[in-house]
This record gives sequence, structure tokens and C-alpha cells, in this order.
Amino acid sequence: MRSAVRLGIGSGFSLDAVTCHDDHRGWSPPEMSSAYRVVLVRRGRFRRKADGRATVVDPTMAYLGIPGEEEHFAHPAGGDVCTSLCVSPDLWRSLAGDGAAPSRSTIYVDARLDLAHRRFLAAARTGDAAFELAEALLPLVSTALAQLAPLPMRRDASDVIVEAARDAIAAGHPAADGLLPLAEFLAVSPYQLSRAFTRELGVSLTHYRNRVRVGRALDRLEGGAANLALLAAELGFADQAHLTRTVRRHAGRTPAVLRRLLAPGDRPHDR
Repeated sequence: MRSAVRLGIGSGFSLDAVTCHDDHRGWSPPEMSSAYRVVLVRRGRFRRKADGRATVVDPTMAYLGIPGEEEHFAHPAGGDVCTSLCVSPDLWRSLAGDGAAPSRSTIYVDARLDLAHRRFLAAARTGDAAFELAEALLPLVSTALAQLAPLPMRRDASDVIVEAARDAIAAGHPAADGLLPLAEFLAVSPYQLSRAFTRELGVSLTHYRNRVRVGRALDRLEGGAANLALLAAELGFADQAHLTRTVRRHAGRTPAVLRRLLAPGDRPHDR
């Protein structure tokens, strides 16, 4: 079962929070949209198939839906909560240009896109769709377009390895605490595992794992976490300084600044 709550609507775009309670491994009947859609996951994970290719969608991997594209969905991991941004074809051309349609649809969600997503949701809570929400739309779309992940033409061993590694990292499996134990857990060589991530996602395994930890830090900071030393320990960083360096490298701001930036009801200017 799927439900949607309208968060905001502006000239040529709408924003919805979509909650899916499905729990099935089989593919859904075909679905089509008349608008461009950028769909980002807040919680959970699911599978999407478009143009004959299946991908795993989770907080680190979003997707771009194209008008008239046939999609199927499966939810073997249970429910999920997503943000769905629908953009009219005219507005999309204005934002993305008049070039040919993107050759791929998977969007790697780095920490900067994650932050743009959170700020877009915060702007929706102000009720100012004409200015504040529309302004927050711009960095979200531009960052999403820049992060379209490279996809191979067919599903191969690298694709399977990366999907299994992403599952282990998302689940917090003990083997995901290091490259060597993760490679052993997946029954592949460390070289295969490292090369697969660079090929499939365009980032290293180390970068991806830190991206996941930064996302968890953003969740906690958004919720008002105050003790950064404790947060660092809980997320597996060596110390508070390590947390600060990693978050700043990925999100462009320190945890202290992000805590203020994401605090409910308090949206300071960029620093």
C-alpha cells in the first residue's frame, strides 16, 4: 500500500512525501508518469526497474523518472519513505536545458545532495512555495543532475558485488567495518571489491562508507544531537575531530554549523 502527503506545490512543480508499506519481492504492474520526477529515499530501500534494468534505491541512491518511461517496483526489504519531486516538462527544460534526455537515471546521493534534499524539505515547511521553496529547488535539481551515477550496459559481476556490499554497509554488518573483512564476507578479492565501487558508482568504497556515516550524522544533527564526541563514538569515528573532518569533507560544513542549519524553525544563511 502506498500513500502520499503533499508537502508543497509551486509553478510547474510539486513535492510529496511518499510512504510505501509494501513487502513483496515480485515486480509491480507497470507505472508511467507525465512529469519528470526526482525521487530520494529518507528511510528504507526498494528495487526499481526501468528500460529493462533493475537498481536498488536507498538513501545513497536516488533516481530520475522520465515522462512516458515504464517503471516497475519491488519491496523485498519492507516499507520505505521517499521524497518525490515532480517537475513539468517545461520547467525541467528550463532547469536542465534543452539537450537530449539523460542516458541513465540513477543518481548517486552524496552528502551535498543529501543536504540539499533536507534543506528543500525544510523550505517546504515554511509554506512559501513561490520564493523559498522554489529557491531551494534550484540547488537540489542542479546537484542531482551533476550526480547522475554511471551505469554499465548490463548487469555483471561488479554490479552484484556493489549491491551486496551496499546491503552489508546499510545493515551495519560487522564485516563492513573494514575493506578486508568485507571482501572476505562477500567471497571476493579486496581488489575486486575496491575496483567494483569505482566502476559502478564513480567513488571509492571508503568514500561510500563515509558517505553513509555522514548521512547518519545528518539524521542525528537534524534531530538536535548536541554531544559531538558521543555522536562520533556511536558512528564509529576515531574521535570528534575525525567526525568533523569527514562531515566537512562530504557536506562542506562542520557538524556544529549543520546542527544550526538543520534545526527545526531555524534556517540561518549559508556559511
